Amino acid sequence: MTAETFQSSEISQKDQQFVWHPYSSLTHPIPAYEVVSAKGVYLQLADGTQLIDGMSSWWCAIHGYNHPELNAAAKDQIDRMSHVMFGGITHEPAVTLCETLVDITPTGLNKVFLSDSGSVSVEVAIKMAFQYWISQGHSNKNKLLSLKGGYHGDTFAAMSVCDPTNGMHHIFDQVLPQHYFAPKPKVGFDQDCNDSDIAEFRAILQTNHQQIAAVILEPIVQGTGGMNFYSPDYLKQVRALCTQHNVLLIADEIATGFGRTGKLFACEWANISPDIMCLGKSLTGGYMTLAATLCTDEVSNGICDGEAGCFMHGPTFMGNPLACSVANASIDQLLGDNWQANIDRIASTLKTQIKPFTHLDNVADTRVLGAIGVIEMKEPVNLAEIQRKFVEQGIWVRPFGKLVYVMPPFIISDEQLEALMRGIYSVLSTENTVI
Repeated sequence: MTAETFQSSEISQKDQQFVWHPYSSLTHPIPAYEVVSAKGVYLQLADGTQLIDGMSSWWCAIHGYNHPELNAAAKDQIDRMSHVMFGGITHEPAVTLCETLVDITPTGLNKVFLSDSGSVSVEVAIKMAFQYWISQGHSNKNKLLSLKGGYHGDTFAAMSVCDPTNGMHHIFDQVLPQHYFAPKPKVGFDQDCNDSDIAEFRAILQTNHQQIAAVILEPIVQGTGGMNFYSPDYLKQVRALCTQHNVLLIADEIATGFGRTGKLFACEWANISPDIMCLGKSLTGGYMTLAATLCTDEVSNGICDGEAGCFMHGPTFMGNPLACSVANASIDQLLGDNWQANIDRIASTLKTQIKPFTHLDNVADTRVLGAIGVIEMKEPVNLAEIQRKFVEQGIWVRPFGKLVYVMPPFIISDEQLEALMRGIYSVLSTENTVI
């Protein structure tokens, strides 16, 4: 039976019967809203309701939906080939993409390993770091140093470097590899980092650097772990300490890459280059699943000159031509659109629109960086209830915990962004409806 033969009510019923959604319960399910089409910044529901998407489909659809240039890239490529194995075979879309990524990312990241999801790109980065040190004869460097408040994905190695206490994966703490954690950065984005702000991080690295293969962090913005914006000066000092103690630095730019924070890559706020960088999410403009892990020549040479003679990893869908073609079109679209001015416009509108939230009794804090707006509540929200109210306002916003936040598509107009924020305000300003 095809989807076309179902009535909307049947879709909803069968969804609850058969489908397990992310971070959802099957015994106490939250209703899922059926989307039948999407265009620009709008999602259209089965009942005809149109919603302004404030989430860019979990931060990846930076050009919105049904973009003509990205559509054309996908259609053109699928007529030639949708996929070929990447072992012993290459093709123009992948080569072009890798060259472009080397050109636009921070200096020194000269080699690109492609995979098919952000979590896997983190797994690849961790594996690179471990294999690098094994190849150098330092197999004792088998630990990682991460930051509390961080999030790096849902697979096992990625989970092991997420926040160990308050993160989404703390229930697995008895089965995950054990690593080192420094305090969540508390020095604000616009502040300088003094000795006390980074003292514990420094102490952990000084004491344990002989066991630490790499530091892994989300530069400038800790995303799903709490939408924490921290000082570029802190990141600059982390880079210096890693160099001083002969520890690799992994920058997880899966959420922050491709302009979201107001720089093309968040590392640019501190003017630093990591040894390894993870990219994903908006790499294809939200069209296809694709990720990349970049590294320096030193890392790649160190791995390939070791006992194995190669990097021991090979995803089946690595270098998928269809995804690479769309990624090339997405990057071309971003770089050709005066993206910097556009992000500044979104940031300015967000800062204006978010001011009234500071006067609400149930709001603890608000913050904006680039095309990210965050409203932190004093108490966790009731997801099912608040989601329904947002839909009634004609907007799509997906909070978690205490955080009601937006990461809209970059094509959103000021009028659409204002409507999005008015809808959020209307819901949050109504007493006793969201907690």
